[in-house]
Amino acid sequence: MMAYIVRRALYAIPILIGVNIITFVLFFVLNSPDDMARLHLGTKHVTPEAISAWKHEHGYDKPLLFNARRDGIEALTDTIFFRNSARLFAFDFGLSDSGRDIGHDIAQRMWPSLAIAVPTLLVGLAINITLALMLALFRATYLDFWGVVIAVAMMSISSLFYIIGGQFLLGKLLHLVPISGYDTGAAAWKFLVLPVIVGVISGIGSGVRWYRTLFLEEIGKDYVRTARAKGLGEMRLMFAHVLRNALIPILTGVVVILPLLFMGSLLVESFFGIPGLGSYTIDAINRQDFAIVRSMVFLGSVMYILGLILTDVSYTLVDPRVRLS
Repeated sequence: MMAYIVRRALYAIPILIGVNIITFVLFFVLNSPDDMARLHLGTKHVTPEAISAWKHEHGYDKPLLFNARRDGIEALTDTIFFRNSARLFAFDFGLSDSGRDIGHDIAQRMWPSLAIAVPTLLVGLAINITLALMLALFRATYLDFWGVVIAVAMMSISSLFYIIGGQFLLGKLLHLVPISGYDTGAAAWKFLVLPVIVGVISGIGSGVRWYRTLFLEEIGKDYVRTARAKGLGEMRLMFAHVLRNALIPILTGVVVILPLLFMGSLLVESFFGIPGLGSYTIDAINRQDFAIVRSMVFLGSVMYILGLILTDVSYTLVDPRVRLS
């Protein structure tokens, strides 16, 4: 098992290098430090002296890949690539363009993101699987037909509708929870209830339809017909056999999105004023803080690859036919 995990991790290194190089090209080659300075300082009446001062202040006045003015290893380390891209492999995110410690901000903001994302995932998973099993159990009936119609309608509605509708109904009209904001400690729950409810409801349509398809595919297989012919009840058949054998595609979807829970939700956190990593990224884009955006792109790549590794490993836990090679 350990050898397999190490081998998969080694496979991820070239991918991360490629992502890092592409990000570097986008930020520092196609969009030069001079262009970045003009965006921050304004496109009108920007003097070359102001551009040079801004580049020097943020360390963007160094050569891109090789510094001929330095000797030895410093010729490679005293460059924009090493200071802003290569150090990301050591999770040294450095300082933002506004002078804040990016690593410290990530460590602080990941907890609000997890506080929203984990309950949304667990509650949503339980509700979606339960509803999908019920529709599969009563397949080809009016309950199944109207359930699919409602699911398609729900997944066709923009998530912004659920966010704004939830804020208006539960926050402004009924005054059950705050519309937006955040607090630390135990007092944070009242600010998390509405985002979790909105996240669960907005995901019911696509989740129920997806899991129903998985369950119907399993129901049509030979082992289900054999178990039914032996007199096994439908309820036991659905939970003991169909659900168990559908765990592999379910795990594929769940484990892959686990790293995205860490990264936070861009829309939900922004609309509800949650100081998580999602709103952190949106704020950085609005402020044109390229250091934060680069760090979040790299961190997202790392977490996504970690999710793929966890997916491969989890297969062996639910299906004994899968063997690590």
